[in-house]
Parts: sequence; C-alpha cells; structure tokens
Amino acid sequence: MPRPFVVGLIGTAVVVAYAAFAAIQILVLNPLAAAPGLTLGEVRAELGAAGETIDVMGVLVTLAIGPLLAVVFALSGLSRAASPAGIAIGQLGVLVCGAPAYFAASFGPGMALADGFGISGGDHSPWSALLYVVSLFALAGIVTIAIADARRRSAALSRQVPVGAAQS
Repeated sequence: MPRPFVVGLIGTAVVVAYAAFAAIQILVLNPLAAAPGLTLGEVRAELGAAGETIDVMGVLVTLAIGPLLAVVFALSGLSRAASPAGIAIGQLGVLVCGAPAYFAASFGPGMALADGFGISGGDHSPWSALLYVVSLFALAGIVTIAIADARRRSAALSRQVPVGAAQS
C-alpha cells in the first residue's frame, strides 16, 4: 500500500471522528446543555410545542461533506505523483474547514433552541471548544508540514550535482 494512501486513510479516520463528534455536539450535547435538567426527548418535545425542530438530516448532510472530501484525498494517495506531505496537508485542510462547517451545521439547531427556550443561539456545551482547538491545531500542522517539506525538498535539490559540474 503506498505511503500517501496510508496517510490519507489515517486522515480520513480523523475527519470522520471530527464530524461524528460535531454531530453529537449539535444534536445531543448542546441541546442538553441549553436546557439543563431535561432529557433529550423532553428538549425535543418542548421545541415541538414551541413550533421548532432540529433538522437532524440537515446537520448530518452538512457534516458529511468533510468525510467525503477526506475520502477523495485518501484516494488521491494512490497516485504515483502523490506525496505523504501533500495528502496530509489536504486532510488537515479538511479539519481546518471543520470549524466553519460546524458553525454552519449548528446554526439552525442553535436558532431552534434559542426560539424554543428564549436563550441565545450560541453553544451552551463547552465541548464545542474541542472542535475549534482541533481545527486550530490542524492549521498549525499545515504550516509545520509545509515548512518541513519545503526544507526537505531544498536540501534534496542542493545535494544534486549539476550536469556540467562533474566534468571539470
């Protein structure tokens, strides 16, 4: 199995875990934190009584974009032209985009909670911070890998002997 493909598979697993946790945060943890003392069923019943719902399918479809992109990056690792650094940067880029995707996916449910309970539409569960921290570390990872790869390539080029230099 080519090394870039293995990097792609690992990246895909991390992206899927990120998306799954984001879904749990939006659909379970945040509603429970927004209405302390109520069960998830009671939260949904209260929302229904207020004419509000949480669009589960909309959340899942929005969050599925990241894992689909991660699979594309993993499959591109089968190409001979693929490098482990390039695949890693692509997968980390998907994780960086996870923060805005999380925000987009949570906006509607947050507004439903706000309208149903007369609260703010923001995150009430502290666990959303984990998603933002992972996205921030992914951004730092992109910078780190890009710099290390550029240095590696530069060192490899400087070790090559120019064609005309060996004939002196």
